[in-house]
Amino acid sequence: MRWKLLRRRLSISAPRVIVRRHLPWPLRWAVAAVVLGFCAAIGLWAFEFGKDIAGLDRQAKDELAGLRVDVAELRAQRDKAQSLAHTADSLLKAERAAQDKLTQQVRQLEVDNQALKADLGFFERLLPTDAAEGVSIRSVQVALQAPGQLRFQLLAMQSGKNIAEIKGRCELTLNGSLEGRTWVLPAAGGSRPLAVSRYARTEGLVEFPPAAVVKTVQVRIIDGAGVVRAVHTAKL
Repeated sequence: MRWKLLRRRLSISAPRVIVRRHLPWPLRWAVAAVVLGFCAAIGLWAFEFGKDIAGLDRQAKDELAGLRVDVAELRAQRDKAQSLAHTADSLLKAERAAQDKLTQQVRQLEVDNQALKADLGFFERLLPTDAAEGVSIRSVQVALQAPGQLRFQLLAMQSGKNIAEIKGRCELTLNGSLEGRTWVLPAAGGSRPLAVSRYARTEGLVEFPPAAVVKTVQVRIIDGAGVVRAVHTAKL
């Protein structure tokens, strides 16, 4: 009996079978999506629960906190390095300014040194080979600077064993001619204070009538008691 039924189903005279769908495809896809989403949610929950059990999430949080601390330290080090860089820049600028100022001072010292050398040469030219005791006028240099103006330089020295400073004054007297007559200008420019220990140097400018012709200049050194200690006459 079973063999006949099987042969009937496999033969041409087998009855037709129609397969009908009970649910439409969109609804079936929606059901499948819901099932898959539910499974994914369960899987995600199981994954997070497993991480909590294993302690992986806690370790990640600890590492994140450590990284934040490292970042804060690095930022502090960066700020400190920038501050040091700004300080070094300020010190460098200050050092350059000090170096420029020092260079200017060195140049000024060189100028002063040249002036001292010139003064030393002036003194060496004025000093004679022999020296007498007491106050003496070693040299007087006079020159016409402009009409009615005469510039002079005076070097006085005191030699001897017991030298005491002499405080007094020096007076200049101009001799010459004015309008064809003999002309004298006593105490030209007034008395000038002068103190002589080993040596004393003074210079100045004397004014006189522009029409006058100066021929000689007499210089006198007078001490505090009014005694003339030295006299010297220079010619133009």
